Amino acid sequence: MPPFITVIMPIRNEEAYIGKALESIREQDYPSDRYEVLIVDGMSNDRTRQIVEEEMRTLPQARLLDNPHRIVPHALNLGLANSRGDVILRVDGHVVLERNYFSLCIAYLQSQPDAACVGGVIASVNTTFIGEAIALAMASPFGVGNSYFRTRGPGDPEGFVDSVAFGAYRREVFDQIGVFDEELVRCQDDEFNYRLRKHGGKIFLTPRIRSTYYSRTRLGLLWRQYFQYGLWKIRVLQKHLTMMQLRQFVPPVFVLSLFGSLALAPVWRPARIAAACIVGAYLAASAAFAVRVGRKKGFRFTAVLPIIFLILHLSYGLGFLYGMIKFMPRSVAAQLKRLR
Repeated sequence: MPPFITVIMPIRNEEAYIGKALESIREQDYPSDRYEVLIVDGMSNDRTRQIVEEEMRTLPQARLLDNPHRIVPHALNLGLANSRGDVILRVDGHVVLERNYFSLCIAYLQSQPDAACVGGVIASVNTTFIGEAIALAMASPFGVGNSYFRTRGPGDPEGFVDSVAFGAYRREVFDQIGVFDEELVRCQDDEFNYRLRKHGGKIFLTPRIRSTYYSRTRLGLLWRQYFQYGLWKIRVLQKHLTMMQLRQFVPPVFVLSLFGSLALAPVWRPARIAAACIVGAYLAASAAFAVRVGRKKGFRFTAVLPIIFLILHLSYGLGFLYGMIKFMPRSVAAQLKRLR
């Protein structure tokens, strides 16, 4: 008998995409009596709940739960507390799964006994020009670094990685390392996966497991999203300093170097030289990657991609630096507590 899967969907105000997301679950090639769907709503104030209730008429495996805290880790933990699955799969409300998503997750968990979690790659898309450009930037190594679940595609190698999006976890993982950290408004997946790896767990990624992710449609929303990623990465760092990697410090170092050299440029010649080098190198790299993407996806995106790259890097870097100030008292308090 196939393992029983619990799908946990933390959502809030997802009226634009939740219908497509639930339809992709209803059309899975996995036995319909071997999975449940727990839709955990953060008190949406748009048409999300109405759409969910309509979709549930043809998806009897689904239940709608309330999340009065309105943030993702609370939703995930509420789902876990109500789950029955041998395998726990997190899916967002703006993600459409390929028809074989469930069956491939189970197949890889069975064929990879060392893997505590398996997941796949996401294809970022959207329906507006800016949304499409944002999706392309988020699939570029220059935009998001080595986030393999965003940058790999069909034909790329599979193997063990640091993290995946919308992963399928063995149930015993939560018994061993606990649930999601409810302090973390963002980056709760990263923190959980750090903990998993710290306890010897492995995460397996294969491009055969695929989903479609609907990216932000406005530049302001993208700025807010990545500012919060940088902000909450500091709390992850404070909790798991030894698990952090050098690449995660690149955006804040870039921001410090850029703004620091620009601030000193009027009064110090070496700062003017440094500022010119930083700006020139960044613009050259940004333009090169924009042209590279344009050749594949259309040159109409070439002019706007450098702006989106800059938003990704500046917002994350500034969020990271702000987090160092905002969360410093918590770090000091934690250190004093350890010394007592």
